[in-house]
Amino acid sequence: MSPSLNSLPRHLSLCSILTTIFWYPPLLSPVQQNLRWQCDREVADRICNFNRHYAEHSGYFKTRAEFLNEADNTPEGAAMSFYDSNTGKLLFTAPRNRSMEEFLKESRAHGWPSFRDAEVNWEYVRVLPNGETVSVDGTHLGHNLPDGKGSRYCINLVCVAGRPLEECTPEN
Repeated sequence: MSPSLNSLPRHLSLCSILTTIFWYPPLLSPVQQNLRWQCDREVADRICNFNRHYAEHSGYFKTRAEFLNEADNTPEGAAMSFYDSNTGKLLFTAPRNRSMEEFLKESRAHGWPSFRDAEVNWEYVRVLPNGETVSVDGTHLGHNLPDGKGSRYCINLVCVAGRPLEECTPEN
């Protein structure tokens, strides 16, 4: 089950609220220059930063051939990693407790990459009381839209198309 702000210690809850609502670290940490899967940096900046409601268009991830090829070529039992487009921190790893086929089928049905609790890196991801899903650094990621199976995090691909920290340089 995802940790809610109510289940976190009071100091973490207050910190999470202040970090995600009042402080905008993208001013200090803009969207990376060279996003994975040839995601559009302008779209990423508009969605990831200074935004609380808007999303990339439904099905955007299906237009990224590089993403689909990587998913299709991920060996059975292996998973893909998804990094914050601003900071390069690991946010999601999928699939976990299901196949890549199941992950992609659910994502296609909902229009956005759809992650489950086991696929979330809770060290760097928070869910606000209204369902908005954000990184601890303030990057808007998407929303939690629970269904009969539990929490389902519909996440904008442009917000998790970052390069890992070890690949980040001042140029990208």
